[in-house]
Amino acid sequence: MADEKKGKRNKWDGAKIHALRTHLKLTQNEMAEQLGTRQQTISEWEKGMYCPRGASSTLLSIVAERAKFKYQAGEDPKQK
Repeated sequence: MADEKKGKRNKWDGAKIHALRTHLKLTQNEMAEQLGTRQQTISEWEKGMYCPRGASSTLLSIVAERAKFKYQAGEDPKQK
């Protein structure tokens, strides 16, 4: 059952997080403030050092949905 939930979760990698932040026209610091985290955390996510988990991943998905952000690897989100 846990694997089924993981499959349904929106997977946030560094490129996707960076694309969302760019789409929202936010700096790393501004995005960190919006998410209630540190700028360093956003940087580490974007560099692929860590991936958001749990509530952070869910919050990113909610923010993306509200911003009508759709992203697929290899696409330039600015073209949408």
